Amino acid sequence: MNTELICEKIKPIVDGCGYELCEVEFKKLRGEKHLSVYIDKPSGISLDDCEKVHLAIDPVIEELTASYDEQYYLNVSSPGLDRPFKKQRDFERNYGREVEVKLYAQLKGKKYLEGILKEKREHAVVLEIKGEEVTVEMTRVAVVRPLVKFDQIT
Repeated sequence: MNTELICEKIKPIVDGCGYELCEVEFKKLRGEKHLSVYIDKPSGISLDDCEKVHLAIDPVIEELTASYDEQYYLNVSSPGLDRPFKKQRDFERNYGREVEVKLYAQLKGKKYLEGILKEKREHAVVLEIKGEEVTVEMTRVAVVRPLVKFDQIT
């Protein structure tokens, strides 16, 4: 299934509904095929938002996949609170916020960093960690995502 073509065709519809199209992926889960469309908006995504987009894009996707032989499930979802940053826009929206960075190999004895996202350059990410600015080359970075903290109940 050509997810790039699907993305290209549904992006104007998703934009027109007032959402950002984050990603389209096709994968097999527990023996069943799923076409997942991830949407977002600054205030977050509700079930009503997912239903609205699902109804809007379903006819277009049905037309694009009419020649596809196998059955699949169409899922419209939020990318989640801890969605990894993939696009420059993801980084820019999170400047000044706490993030976690997982590394492929240790940097100063650590493979995991937490800090304030200051900047995303072409080949590096800049964090503020305990008041110190740290630049990490993107070739060392496995993933950057928002730092999600849960309050502990005592």
